[in-house]
Amino acid sequence: MRPYMDKVMPGAWKAAGTFAIAVGEEALRQGLSPQEMELIKLRASQMNGCVYCLDLHSRKARAAGLSQQKLDILPAWRETDLFDDREQAVLAIAEAATVLPLSEESKADLFGARTVLGDETFAAAEWIAVTINAFNRISILSGHPVHPRGE
Repeated sequence: MRPYMDKVMPGAWKAAGTFAIAVGEEALRQGLSPQEMELIKLRASQMNGCVYCLDLHSRKARAAGLSQQKLDILPAWRETDLFDDREQAVLAIAEAATVLPLSEESKADLFGARTVLGDETFAAAEWIAVTINAFNRISILSGHPVHPRGE
């Protein structure tokens, strides 16, 4: 069993949390909605296989008003028209930021996303994607467990 990074270095963990809060607040000011932020966090967490973040952000997504149907089909978002243009744009950003280096397809997706969102909201979505990818890595490397909630 690996040590929990957050427990071994609580100061770094606290700084990471402060950073994430600042990014989220700025993203809201730049026009990104709470629902869009949670879509980014969920899609990146799915791709990274971060069970802890999936558990946390699926609850937050429902609380932010995302429908269960969208959450259920999120891995196949490209195969449906249930996601609007902005949602598709932020999901493309989540995928591009999670799988590096950028492919030609992801570069094209990012160009389209920027067209839909504009520079400020586009950059905000990238910041959210970068941040959740960092937290995914912390949780995966630490082996953070998911406990039954009894729902």
